[in-house]
Amino acid sequence: MTLIKLMRPHQWVKNGFVLTGLVFGHGWDVPEQVQAVLLAFIAFCLASSCVYVFNDLSDAENDRLHPTKRNRPIASGAVTARQALLLAAVLGVVSLSIAWSANPPVAGYIAAYLVLNMAYTWRLKRVVLLDIFCISAGFMLRILAGTDGVDIPPSNWLLFCGLWTTLFLGFIKRRAEMIALDEGAGGHRKVLEHYSATLLDQLISITCMGMIFSYSLYTMDVDVRRIHNTDQLIYTVPFVIYACFRYLYLLHRETGGGDPSRDLIRDPHIVAAGLSWLLMTLVLVAR
Repeated sequence: MTLIKLMRPHQWVKNGFVLTGLVFGHGWDVPEQVQAVLLAFIAFCLASSCVYVFNDLSDAENDRLHPTKRNRPIASGAVTARQALLLAAVLGVVSLSIAWSANPPVAGYIAAYLVLNMAYTWRLKRVVLLDIFCISAGFMLRILAGTDGVDIPPSNWLLFCGLWTTLFLGFIKRRAEMIALDEGAGGHRKVLEHYSATLLDQLISITCMGMIFSYSLYTMDVDVRRIHNTDQLIYTVPFVIYACFRYLYLLHRETGGGDPSRDLIRDPHIVAAGLSWLLMTLVLVAR
């Protein structure tokens, strides 16, 4: 049970980005592509768990200074370093094997994801702004694995929206860490010494608007309307706007935002907005 907790299965919701190609690329009509995307999703779940284990192992000392992260299995001493390394190795090998069985290019994206996150853990997480772009790149690799990796042509709009969305979530995470740790923020994560509340609030505002506008323009694009055979995707925009504003509220009024995966599945307002958006989108693009 402790090893499962170390793998953070609740974070697997982030790998839903792998599935976007099936919906927006109309790949659900091809059984082989559906199977390949699902295998890619499973592979990314295991790969992300591998990264979480490696990160926890690297950050154990700093995690002990955090009010909640100190309870993580490695930081608390419930899992030894040797056990964590063995688990990370198994997860990495199995994820690459599953990705290869889905389609060899998927394994390439998984490998790139693992290398990126190793570099992030060792060095890049200490470089201001670049740390967030590395997090965003990890999500973009998920999207590419579920599109280009399984022979579904990726939409430029999809990639553009994904970039803004992941940058938004990354800056919110840093802002939440700053709020939670207050004066001790730099002691837990060195890069926070180079951020300020004002800077992060500005970056969050910019990326939030970029995400909303890029998705809105996507729904009105002539080619998108032709591909999906509908001009009504614009009616899904209010759900996106509400979910974004609710997330900002959680950050500033409810001390949320530090763990997007938990917030997305625990807050009833975001869950309702997300499910409504998903249902309407599926109805419109699948008819």
